[in-house]
Amino acid sequence: MKWSDDAWQAALPVYNKIIDMPFIKELADGTLDIEKFKYYLQQDAHYLEYFARTLAIAAAKLPDVDAMLQYIRFAEGAVVVERALHDSYFKQYNVGERAAISPTCHHYIHYLQSTAYSADVCVALAAVLPCFWIYKAVGDHIVSIAKNIGNPYHDWIATYTGEEFGLLVEKAIMLTNIAACNATALQHERMTEAFVYAARLEYGFWDSAYRLEVW
Repeated sequence: MKWSDDAWQAALPVYNKIIDMPFIKELADGTLDIEKFKYYLQQDAHYLEYFARTLAIAAAKLPDVDAMLQYIRFAEGAVVVERALHDSYFKQYNVGERAAISPTCHHYIHYLQSTAYSADVCVALAAVLPCFWIYKAVGDHIVSIAKNIGNPYHDWIATYTGEEFGLLVEKAIMLTNIAACNATALQHERMTEAFVYAARLEYGFWDSAYRLEVW
């Protein structure tokens, strides 16, 4: 069994809680309060900037040059491609200055960066993987239940269910599995712990948006 199979099973209770969240259910049927979605977008813009920096740190620590280049591309995609989606929504909703970073977003990005700096690179790859994999899984789930006609969040849903994003997720899983092949039993354990912890922070991120979290 691949490391990713074990990791997904370990995080499955968290994923099941995510797809049962009011934020996800209301996003799927198009009834999510626009202020909650705008809050989410502004926090996600903060997050992606630091997520890209985390990917770049992980890339620099990878011994394989091809893997390093792939994570550099992931970092570029986080900044360029996904920011374009945010910018289009910011213009649509007349969002000017970005809101202050939330407690949950602050915690998430600093967890990722500290892991990337201080942990073994295989653990860093495991920590960033939920942002790829859970978004794809959630996107696919939303498509299966979504109200497609007139859903104001159609573009967001389409971003994470498209073929291009799917291929990117497959690459991230594959590269993390390759890193796991060269890891010790203790590193495997820490990889899974990091994966599950980041999955919990994904839950917290959406939950904080639904609650319009403030300090």
